[in-house]
Amino acid sequence: MEPLFKQRRKNQDMFFNEEDARGVKQPDNDPLVITLTIEGFNTKRILVDNGSSTDIMYLPAFQQLKLDPGRLRPFDSPLFSFSRDRVYPKGILTLKVTIGIYPKQLTHQLDFLVVDCPSSYNVIIGRPTLNRWKAATSTYCLKVRFPTEDDVGEVKGDQVLARECYQAVLAAKENHTWTIEKEKEDKVEALEAVEPVKGETAKMMRIGTTLSPEMRTKLIQFLKENLDVFAWSHEDMPDISRQVIQHELNVDPGRKPIQQRRQVFALEQSQAITDEVNKLLQAGFIREVYYPEWLANIVLVKKVNGKWRMYVDFTDLNKACPKDSFPPA
Repeated sequence: MEPLFKQRRKNQDMFFNEEDARGVKQPDNDPLVITLTIEGFNTKRILVDNGSSTDIMYLPAFQQLKLDPGRLRPFDSPLFSFSRDRVYPKGILTLKVTIGIYPKQLTHQLDFLVVDCPSSYNVIIGRPTLNRWKAATSTYCLKVRFPTEDDVGEVKGDQVLARECYQAVLAAKENHTWTIEKEKEDKVEALEAVEPVKGETAKMMRIGTTLSPEMRTKLIQFLKENLDVFAWSHEDMPDISRQVIQHELNVDPGRKPIQQRRQVFALEQSQAITDEVNKLLQAGFIREVYYPEWLANIVLVKKVNGKWRMYVDFTDLNKACPKDSFPPA
């Protein structure tokens, strides 16, 4: 049988074939989630992300491992996610990490950036560690292989845990591919604001400064002609007719309703909730109901700019209404 992937490291062949995919439930588009030994503790929910340029440990995992905060060293550069969200790490620390099972295992001191933001994972293993392990990964087989002094070692991904984490990631819209900000000379040139459109200063777009005068003129004219397609506020996003599209929840009738315990918020959070609810009411996105004992709780997450972002805790509803990636036609 021809190998699907082959890579040579230190005279050792690392390859994956169909036999390695045995036991993986197909079709498989699951992330590669593994277990590693960190500082002597078996640590689960570790995402292997070839797109991340750094290794990340989330603050809850740092606390659960009972690591000394004094081990954190300052790290001033921010991290950027794929959606350009900016996060400043709590610091960087070096931990002893072991991958594999004796004797086919590796133990290295690895540097992790500790990040305080919501995550379904405990740790992100990025390219720095994968390159140091000289590892080959296969998302099809859900395995990581790496050369050791005693032949090639491997770690299998946990498909069940990977799917649980992925569902949580989708629900919370988390970002897990992080990039360290480059030096100033490597940064993209700053953007400039164009003139106010139609005299309304609130309706302003930004375009790049590297455009030619001709292209800049054409782009500004195009934006002005298509001003109506942009949503400047909630009121600019009217609801869609049910004749066009309609969404319904396929709730399991066998599930019993769960009543969430009411949460109490601080004054600042309560004001943020009030402001956001008023916006949605004025736009007609929501309406008042008279069964508040069955409503899901509000969840507030602070954004980088200091403002609050409001979510709804649909944890119990998601359990009763699991995502169906392949609904019937």
